[in-house]
Amino acid sequence: MDTQLKKGLLEICVLAELNRQDSYGYQIIKDLYKIVNISESTLYPILKRLETHSYLTTYTKEFDGRLRKYYRITENGKAKIQEFCREWSSITDIIDFIRGMK
Repeated sequence: MDTQLKKGLLEICVLAELNRQDSYGYQIIKDLYKIVNISESTLYPILKRLETHSYLTTYTKEFDGRLRKYYRITENGKAKIQEFCREWSSITDIIDFIRGMK
């Protein structure tokens, strides 16, 4: 799969997971594992990029005596998911054409 396409899909998957609930890195990896194998070295740059673009925010919370960094989707992040879904419908039309279904 094209690297740029995969990167974009992973970003949307992370946003979709955070749209369900706030979460932290390791939990995001575990939750996404059922659909995509993602490592820490892949996830954390994605989270940083999404934060830089204001698609998510962070906060810390104590857990077992340590501070854990949590991620929360923003309204911009929710809008990004909606935009992706609108664009994806046109991509499925292209895929159908390639497969000879249109």
